[in-house]
Amino acid sequence: MADTAAPPALEAVGLRKSFGDFVAVDDVSLALAPGACLAVVGESGSGKTTTARMLAGLETPTGGTIRWAGRQGRPGAGRPWAGRRARAAGRLQFARHVQMVFQDPYASLDPHQRVGDCVGEVLTLHTGLRGPALAERVSELLDQVGLGAQQARSLPRALSGGQRQRVAIARALAVRPRVLILDEAVAALDVSVQAQIINLLREIREQTAIAYLFITHDLGIVHHICDDIVVMRRGRVVERGTTTAVLETPQHPYTIELLESVPRRGWTPRRRAAAAPGGRSGSGLVERP
Repeated sequence: MADTAAPPALEAVGLRKSFGDFVAVDDVSLALAPGACLAVVGESGSGKTTTARMLAGLETPTGGTIRWAGRQGRPGAGRPWAGRRARAAGRLQFARHVQMVFQDPYASLDPHQRVGDCVGEVLTLHTGLRGPALAERVSELLDQVGLGAQQARSLPRALSGGQRQRVAIARALAVRPRVLILDEAVAALDVSVQAQIINLLREIREQTAIAYLFITHDLGIVHHICDDIVVMRRGRVVERGTTTAVLETPQHPYTIELLESVPRRGWTPRRRAAAAPGGRSGSGLVERP
C-alpha cells in the first residue's frame, strides 16, 4: 500500500511542454507516493500522455521540475558538462527506478524476438545475471504475469493482445522499478481481458509495493485500482482528489462530463435509425426502456 509519509517516488512541479506555439502541458504538478496508484485521466489531447512521457524521460520538459528518488531532473538532462559515461549511467539508474508500459503491446515488442529473449535482454543490460540464473529469472517474471514456457518460446505474433501486454509488463518489472507508468495500457484490449490485466496489476502491486501512474481516458476502470485521480483538460489539471471523492462528488464540469460518458447499466450504443442533417446517418447512445 501507499507510504504517504515517505518522499514521493515520482513528482512533477510546474511541468510544462510546448511544441512551437502549441502548449501541450501547462503548469502540471503531481506527486506519486511509494506504493500508491495515481490515475491521470482526460480525453485525447488533454496532455496526459505528454505528461507521462516527460515523467518517463522520453520527452524533455519546456519548464518545471521532475523529482525521483530524492533527485531532481532527468539523469543527464541539463548537464552538458557531464561525460558520456556519466549520462549513460544516469539513464540506466533512472530506468531502474521508472519503467513504462505502452498502449500497443505489439508495437512495443520486437516482432522478430522471442518472448523469453525479450525479457532476458533487459535483465542482461541491467543485472549481472547470465546462464541458468538468467533463464530462471526470466521464467519467474513470466510466471508472475501468468505466462509459461510455451509463451517464452513464442514470437509476439503468436500471442493474444492480453498475452502481449503481460510480456510488456514482465519486461518492465525485470529491473524491479519503484514506479510503473501505464499509458492507456488496457485501452486496446477487450473488456474481459482488461479485467484480467487490472487484476494482475493489483496483485503485482500487493506483492511488490510498486507505485503506478495510470494514464487513461476511461474513468470507468480507475476505481478498480487507483487511490487518487488527477483530471486534465487542455494541458492543465482541472480537478484532483481521492478516487472516491472525484467519482462520487465531482466538482469540475469537465469531470462530470467524463463521468456521464462512462457506459452504465441500462445504456447501450446503437446506430440511430434517423438520418442526421445533410442526409448522413448519425449515431449516439440510446437508453433502453
